[in-house]
Amino acid sequence: MIMKIANITKGFILTVSLALLSTLTWAQKPSPPATATGKVHGATITINYSSPAVKGRQIYGTNLVPYGKVWRAGANEATIFETDKDIKVEGKNLPAGKYSLYAIASEKDWIIIFNSQTGQWGVTRAGETTEDPARDVLRVTVTPKKSATMNERLVYTINNKGFVLSWENLDVPVSIK
Repeated sequence: MIMKIANITKGFILTVSLALLSTLTWAQKPSPPATATGKVHGATITINYSSPAVKGRQIYGTNLVPYGKVWRAGANEATIFETDKDIKVEGKNLPAGKYSLYAIASEKDWIIIFNSQTGQWGVTRAGETTEDPARDVLRVTVTPKKSATMNERLVYTINNKGFVLSWENLDVPVSIK
Protein backbone atom coordinates (compact mmCIF):
# COMPACT_ATOMS: atom_id res chain seq x y z
CA MET A 1 0.00 0.00 0.00
CA ILE A 2 2.81 2.41 0.92
CA MET A 3 4.56 1.51 -2.36
CA LYS A 4 1.40 2.42 -4.39
CA ILE A 5 1.11 5.79 -2.64
CA ALA A 6 4.80 6.49 -3.28
CA ASN A 7 4.38 5.64 -6.98
CA ILE A 8 1.27 7.83 -7.26
CA THR A 9 3.12 10.69 -5.53
CA LYS A 10 6.14 10.32 -7.87
CA GLY A 11 3.81 10.29 -10.89
CA PHE A 12 2.02 13.41 -9.65
CA ILE A 13 5.28 15.25 -9.01
CA LEU A 14 6.59 14.28 -12.45
CA THR A 15 3.38 15.46 -14.14
CA VAL A 16 3.41 18.80 -12.31
CA SER A 17 7.12 19.26 -13.08
CA LEU A 18 6.59 18.62 -16.80
CA ALA A 19 3.63 21.02 -16.89
CA LEU A 20 5.68 23.72 -15.16
CA LEU A 21 8.64 23.19 -17.49
CA SER A 22 6.31 23.37 -20.51
CA THR A 23 4.81 26.63 -19.23
CA LEU A 24 8.23 28.17 -18.62
CA THR A 25 9.42 27.12 -22.08
CA TRP A 26 6.33 28.69 -23.71
CA ALA A 27 6.78 31.91 -21.72
CA GLN A 28 10.38 32.19 -22.95
CA LYS A 29 9.55 31.88 -26.65
CA PRO A 30 11.82 34.25 -28.63
CA SER A 31 8.81 35.83 -30.38
CA PRO A 32 5.86 35.24 -28.05
CA PRO A 33 2.27 35.53 -29.28
CA ALA A 34 0.48 38.81 -28.60
CA THR A 35 -2.94 40.34 -29.29
CA ALA A 36 -4.06 43.94 -29.73
CA THR A 37 -7.77 44.65 -29.65
CA GLY A 38 -9.90 47.77 -29.54
CA LYS A 39 -12.74 49.76 -31.04
CA VAL A 40 -12.28 52.14 -33.96
CA HIS A 41 -15.37 54.05 -35.12
CA GLY A 42 -17.67 51.28 -33.82
CA ALA A 43 -15.72 48.37 -35.31
CA THR A 44 -13.91 45.87 -33.09
CA ILE A 45 -10.39 45.40 -34.43
CA THR A 46 -8.18 42.49 -33.32
CA ILE A 47 -4.59 41.88 -34.40
CA ASN A 48 -2.95 38.56 -33.48
CA TYR A 49 0.79 38.46 -34.05
CA SER A 50 4.09 37.17 -32.72
CA SER A 51 6.32 39.82 -31.15
CA PRO A 52 10.03 39.60 -32.03
CA ALA A 53 12.65 41.57 -30.09
CA VAL A 54 15.35 43.89 -31.41
CA LYS A 55 18.12 42.18 -29.37
CA GLY A 56 20.72 44.70 -30.55
CA ARG A 57 20.09 43.92 -34.23
CA GLN A 58 19.53 46.33 -37.11
CA ILE A 59 15.87 45.83 -38.02
CA TYR A 60 14.99 47.78 -41.16
CA GLY A 61 16.58 47.18 -44.55
CA THR A 62 17.86 43.76 -43.40
CA ASN A 63 16.55 40.21 -43.65
CA LEU A 64 14.36 40.94 -40.60
CA VAL A 65 12.36 43.69 -42.34
CA PRO A 66 13.73 43.93 -45.88
CA TYR A 67 13.14 47.03 -47.98
CA GLY A 68 11.11 46.43 -51.13
CA LYS A 69 10.03 42.86 -50.25
CA VAL A 70 6.88 41.52 -48.63
CA TRP A 71 7.30 41.00 -44.86
CA ARG A 72 4.89 39.05 -42.61
CA ALA A 73 4.46 42.02 -40.23
CA GLY A 74 5.50 39.98 -37.19
CA ALA A 75 7.17 36.63 -36.55
CA ASN A 76 6.17 32.95 -36.78
CA GLU A 77 2.65 32.58 -38.22
CA ALA A 78 1.33 35.29 -40.53
CA THR A 79 -0.10 38.23 -38.56
CA ILE A 80 -3.92 38.18 -38.47
CA PHE A 81 -6.08 41.33 -38.70
CA GLU A 82 -9.78 40.97 -37.96
CA THR A 83 -12.66 43.45 -38.09
CA ASP A 84 -16.29 42.75 -37.22
CA LYS A 85 -17.60 45.60 -39.42
CA ASP A 86 -16.82 47.06 -42.82
CA ILE A 87 -14.19 49.78 -42.41
CA LYS A 88 -12.19 52.26 -44.48
CA VAL A 89 -8.43 51.82 -44.23
CA GLU A 90 -6.58 54.90 -45.45
CA GLY A 91 -9.83 55.87 -47.21
CA LYS A 92 -10.26 52.50 -49.00
CA ASN A 93 -13.00 49.95 -48.26
CA LEU A 94 -12.16 46.76 -46.34
CA PRO A 95 -15.10 44.37 -45.74
CA ALA A 96 -15.62 42.83 -42.30
CA GLY A 97 -13.55 39.68 -41.99
CA LYS A 98 -10.26 38.05 -41.13
CA TYR A 99 -7.08 38.79 -43.09
CA SER A 100 -3.38 38.05 -43.03
CA LEU A 101 -1.48 41.30 -42.64
CA TYR A 102 1.72 41.86 -44.61
CA ALA A 103 3.87 44.91 -45.32
CA ILE A 104 6.39 46.15 -47.83
CA ALA A 105 8.75 48.55 -46.07
CA SER A 106 10.91 51.32 -47.45
CA GLU A 107 12.64 54.28 -45.86
CA LYS A 108 10.01 56.65 -47.26
CA ASP A 109 6.70 54.77 -47.11
CA TRP A 110 5.19 51.36 -46.39
CA ILE A 111 2.58 49.34 -48.23
CA ILE A 112 0.21 47.55 -45.86
CA ILE A 113 -1.41 44.45 -47.37
CA PHE A 114 -4.65 42.75 -46.26
CA ASN A 115 -4.74 39.23 -47.73
CA SER A 116 -7.70 36.82 -47.66
CA GLN A 117 -5.58 33.70 -47.02
CA THR A 118 -5.25 33.00 -43.28
CA GLY A 119 -3.83 30.27 -41.07
CA GLN A 120 -0.50 29.86 -42.84
CA TRP A 121 3.03 30.15 -41.49
CA GLY A 122 4.50 33.55 -42.32
CA VAL A 123 7.40 32.36 -44.48
CA THR A 124 8.32 29.40 -46.62
CA ARG A 125 11.37 27.20 -46.02
CA ALA A 126 13.16 29.27 -48.67
CA GLY A 127 12.60 32.38 -46.53
CA GLU A 128 9.96 34.03 -48.76
CA THR A 129 6.65 35.19 -47.31
CA THR A 130 3.53 33.13 -47.87
CA GLU A 131 1.61 36.13 -49.23
CA ASP A 132 -0.20 35.23 -52.45
CA PRO A 133 -0.74 38.52 -54.34
CA ALA A 134 -3.78 37.02 -56.11
CA ARG A 135 -5.49 36.90 -52.69
CA ASP A 136 -4.74 40.49 -51.72
CA VAL A 137 -7.98 42.26 -50.80
CA LEU A 138 -6.48 45.69 -50.14
CA ARG A 139 -3.14 47.48 -50.33
CA VAL A 140 -2.66 50.93 -48.84
CA THR A 141 0.37 53.19 -48.59
CA VAL A 142 1.28 54.79 -45.25
CA THR A 143 4.12 56.95 -43.98
CA PRO A 144 6.25 55.72 -41.06
CA LYS A 145 7.60 58.13 -38.46
CA LYS A 146 10.21 58.09 -35.74
CA SER A 147 8.69 56.81 -32.51
CA ALA A 148 8.85 58.78 -29.27
CA THR A 149 10.39 55.79 -27.46
CA MET A 150 12.48 52.75 -28.31
CA ASN A 151 10.35 49.59 -28.58
CA GLU A 152 12.43 46.49 -27.88
CA ARG A 153 9.53 44.28 -28.97
CA LEU A 154 7.28 44.68 -31.99
CA VAL A 155 3.91 45.85 -30.74
CA TYR A 156 0.60 46.74 -32.35
CA THR A 157 -1.63 49.30 -30.66
CA ILE A 158 -5.17 50.21 -31.59
CA ASN A 159 -6.42 53.73 -30.96
CA ASN A 160 -9.39 55.85 -32.06
CA LYS A 161 -7.61 56.73 -35.34
CA GLY A 162 -6.65 53.17 -36.38
CA PHE A 163 -3.65 51.06 -35.47
CA VAL A 164 0.10 51.52 -35.16
CA LEU A 165 2.87 48.98 -35.71
CA SER A 166 5.80 50.02 -33.47
CA TRP A 167 9.21 48.40 -33.36
CA GLU A 168 12.65 49.72 -32.56
CA ASN A 169 12.54 53.48 -33.26
CA LEU A 170 9.76 53.44 -35.84
CA ASP A 171 5.97 53.81 -35.74
CA VAL A 172 3.85 52.85 -38.74
CA PRO A 173 0.37 54.40 -38.28
CA VAL A 174 -2.58 53.13 -40.35
CA SER A 175 -5.83 55.14 -40.28
CA ILE A 176 -9.23 53.48 -40.01
CA LYS A 177 -12.68 55.07 -40.34
